[in-house]
Amino acid sequence: MELRRVVVTGIGTINPLGDCIEEYFANLEAGVSGAAPITNFDASNFKVRFACEVKNYDWSRYFDRKEVRKYDRFAQFALVAASEAVADAQLGDDVNRRRVGVVWSSGVGGIETYFNECMDYAKGGELPRFSPFFVPRMIADLAAGHIAMKYGFMGPNYSVTSACASSNHALIDAFTLIRLGKADMVVTGGSEAPIIQAGVGGFSSMQALSTRNDDPEHASRPFDKDRDGFVMGEGAGALVLEEYEHAVKRGAKIYCEVAGGGMSADAYHMTAPHPEGAGAILSMQEALDDAGMQPSEIDYINVHGTSTPLGDVAELKALEAVFGEALPQISISSTKSMTGHLLGAAAAIEALACVMAISRGVVPPTINVENLDEEVNPALDLTLGVARKRKVAAALSNTFGFGGHNSTVIFRSVER
Repeated sequence: MELRRVVVTGIGTINPLGDCIEEYFANLEAGVSGAAPITNFDASNFKVRFACEVKNYDWSRYFDRKEVRKYDRFAQFALVAASEAVADAQLGDDVNRRRVGVVWSSGVGGIETYFNECMDYAKGGELPRFSPFFVPRMIADLAAGHIAMKYGFMGPNYSVTSACASSNHALIDAFTLIRLGKADMVVTGGSEAPIIQAGVGGFSSMQALSTRNDDPEHASRPFDKDRDGFVMGEGAGALVLEEYEHAVKRGAKIYCEVAGGGMSADAYHMTAPHPEGAGAILSMQEALDDAGMQPSEIDYINVHGTSTPLGDVAELKALEAVFGEALPQISISSTKSMTGHLLGAAAAIEALACVMAISRGVVPPTINVENLDEEVNPALDLTLGVARKRKVAAALSNTFGFGGHNSTVIFRSVER
């Protein structure tokens, strides 16, 4: 069976750097930090009091009061990002919606709804009361369901959860469905809204978060020897994937091609990465093999790069094992230094950064690196501080999650 080609024909986002693609890309290129004191709840008594929130979010810009009752914040973000992506793809009435699917992702789904309902229950009363919207607002699959219901997409529809690797897994699933002829188009991506008491408190208790409360903008500092944890983020990223000939026939704008995907497990530890990056190596190598590409053909790598003491170094070791002598010629950056870590939505907005690198010839920077970790090879091009203009024919994006989940996606120019 001949596998079908898959391209990106629509993109959308709402995240700490912008509420649309153009604002996001502009702030990525400018090296803007999205970190600031938390406004979503009173964090004054918390050990960590800052995060990368979506700025000035107002649900009434997108939903009416009756409608928004059905949506947890993570689902709201999903609908906002998907709406921009679908509009960007210019889907007309001639598109067969029975052949359009939705594969979405979230690491923690409606955690805000769950937390609020449990807190309300704990207040007591004569009868335990729960909102009739509690379950449908909470469960992670409803974001995919709501997107399908809004647009009448009747193709494959489900949610993927694999912690911080979720969005890449969703993207790979969407890619596979189109390759195998199960769908002609798939809306894919991820959304997350974990900046609540339970989310911040839970990750803080694991000592996973930076505690740089006096300087939030410089807290996310991948590869810096003084890094002390990641900065939590929220938002969503969406991509419309489409079979190449289908896109050409309808005259769609094509950003780039999805070339290959790789997945693996560390099989090592509940939260810590394999120290030598064993699972990451497998994931990247599988993606290269799937794309039929050599390491030297990759121009840009968007690393997982969360700013944790163990993870950053382990990933670079894995890169050196896979790319060898080609690595110093490849531009590398961690956009989490600007956006923070969007957990299950991280790979979605990082895929968009790869789309930007290919379509606009701009590699986004890694900001906040003041003292490079001694274990980092100084010959590597980490795109420190300032974005770089260069031709990017192919970009690779890594995301790794708790539980040892690893996922890698490769994008390339359609001119190749």
